[in-house]
Amino acid sequence: MDRPLMDRHGRTIRYLRVSVTDRCDLRCRYCMAERMTFLPRSEVLALEEIALIAERFVARGVSKIRLTGGEPLVRGDAMDLVRRLGRQVGQGLDELTLTTNGTHLRTHAAALAAAGVRRINVSLDSRDPDRFGFITRHGALDRVLDGIDAAREAGLTVKINMVALRGLNDDEFAPMLHWAGALGMDLTLIETMPLGDTGEDRADRFLPLTQVFDALSRDFTLTRDDHASGGPARYWRVAETGARLGLISPMTQNFCDGCNRVRLTTEGRLYTCLGHDDQVDLKAAIRAGGLAAVDAAIDAALASKPARHDFAIRAGAAPAVSRHMSVTGG
Repeated sequence: MDRPLMDRHGRTIRYLRVSVTDRCDLRCRYCMAERMTFLPRSEVLALEEIALIAERFVARGVSKIRLTGGEPLVRGDAMDLVRRLGRQVGQGLDELTLTTNGTHLRTHAAALAAAGVRRINVSLDSRDPDRFGFITRHGALDRVLDGIDAAREAGLTVKINMVALRGLNDDEFAPMLHWAGALGMDLTLIETMPLGDTGEDRADRFLPLTQVFDALSRDFTLTRDDHASGGPARYWRVAETGARLGLISPMTQNFCDGCNRVRLTTEGRLYTCLGHDDQVDLKAAIRAGGLAAVDAAIDAALASKPARHDFAIRAGAAPAVSRHMSVTGG
């Protein structure tokens, strides 16, 4: 292995999240504006460039890669990238995973499994068709549920990601936990984060997961579980279902001390923190100086990685950063 990836705070980087596209076929209210301006295709990293950069991270010690978007499966050559990176599994890479909205899983689930993907995260914030359509602005719930079925049929382990939204889906946490557990799926609840202008005030919908956990504890027997997925979630075993409940709480219970992640955007910018604008341009580096220049840029990024994010949600306040989650990689 080449020189390891360590930031100035002594944290070792083992996890790379790659946004293969900023485009998405949904417009979730907490993530995107209704009318988005996406990157011109000419500004997006070529598949070969993404693969070379990702392989360089693996050579330097990254053991987990997650492909994200936007919605990664709307990119036409996404499966070519999955197949190429899948060949790294067991050759330095422990795991290749995917976060998806599920709308294209019926088409691609079997191919994902064949390429070496073993588990995926599916974003699903409601199982009520009308509410799902409202949150996503036009999504069809039955298509997502069919995609989840296809993933399970293909042998993929599915975890459900659900953003907690006050007054919108806060009556669905317990039913979602029952439903997911009955199908052998874990559920992770996520606090909404102040990334990008979505046209709505996030303070209206923000729901601390401390409150959610207290409420769920009255209905379920929750025991701390030391399961580690590589990301920031903390897990509890749900006695009534046998599945796990995960909590990702960047606002109320900061997890930055153990941060092991960096993010590569679809235009080739490497962000070392979701909540800061500091970045280096790996697209410019690889095109000007090849992998040696990429290495130097990575080192510069890690030398300036902040100790923690500065997220805050207040009524009327501007987002912490102007870029949307879909740009950085959700």
